[in-house]
Amino acid sequence: MTPLARLRERGWGRGPTPRGSVLIVVLWTLTLLSILVAVIAAQVRLSAQAARLHREDLQQWAALSSALNQAEMELLLSHMPPSTESQELTALGRPEQLRFNGEPLTLHYPQEQNVVVRIYDHAGKINLRSLRLGRMRELLAKKLGKDPDPTQLSALMSAWTDWTDLNDAAAPDGAESEYYLALDPPYRPRNGPIESVEEILLIKGFAEIFADVDLDAAFTLYDDSNDQINLNVATVEAMQLLPGLDDELIQRILDYRREKQFTGLGDVAQLIPAENLAVLRPWLNNTRYSNYYSILVYPRLEHPDAAGVMQDVATTALGEIVEALPAATTRPRTFKINPYQRIPLRASSPTAKDKDKE
Repeated sequence: MTPLARLRERGWGRGPTPRGSVLIVVLWTLTLLSILVAVIAAQVRLSAQAARLHREDLQQWAALSSALNQAEMELLLSHMPPSTESQELTALGRPEQLRFNGEPLTLHYPQEQNVVVRIYDHAGKINLRSLRLGRMRELLAKKLGKDPDPTQLSALMSAWTDWTDLNDAAAPDGAESEYYLALDPPYRPRNGPIESVEEILLIKGFAEIFADVDLDAAFTLYDDSNDQINLNVATVEAMQLLPGLDDELIQRILDYRREKQFTGLGDVAQLIPAENLAVLRPWLNNTRYSNYYSILVYPRLEHPDAAGVMQDVATTALGEIVEALPAATTRPRTFKINPYQRIPLRASSPTAKDKDKE
């Protein structure tokens, strides 16, 4: 008998028995049911996680919206007539407006512990609508660096003038409709007052110059009656553009105003060398405040620095720009809301070494 015949005699090659077929069907059914149960369980877990995250997002949004309303109330309170109670609430006995310099605030109606509120007075920003040509030239010259190219500076100034003037006649080295309509995509120049701070990037040559600038933090379009800045509430981004200031001098200003108030040029002269103050002086009005504010609220997010001091590392916030109306019983008027507002630069907290000295 051949080997193949022996195998067939022992049952090989005859196909499964009825009992074996049933066993295979049962095993496959159990396998499919296991897969189905696993898929359903995964979907249930995913749905539960999505529901939890959605609930947390709603709770966080409610906390931020509440803090935004409380910040508006803070501005309303600051515009109420002085009283004994309001004098007690004023930080360090200084004007209430000094609190709106972008430092984290503790509100009169306290916000949730894990929510940070910052308010920026627009008197601390550079107003693009009231900016005189000489002031714009100084900003551009500083951005171009030491010994700027006169030809490039002249072209930038001509482009700025052509964009904001009321006619469509281009200066020899400027740009008007013919230039902008040839771009991809094409657009027309404003030929009037600038309408948004981002618009400055549309002007010929300006996108390259201001590409690294947080425009919302440095510039404003509101309260265009004055183009001077109050150092008591100035943003870091605005000060970085001012002639005569560098990062070291800006840090001195930030450190000084934590404890004191700039009331005149004499206070500034204690920090700024005479040659720097000479070019900075025309920009300053340290008694000026505005009725326009940027409010930023966001979840508290902190991380220790190299010295172990906790630093605010959040990057975006729920923000709005408002006008505090003269009537202290009227809610501030809202001009702009941005749920993903970039947070301006913040001064570092004192290091552990500095605290030990104190």
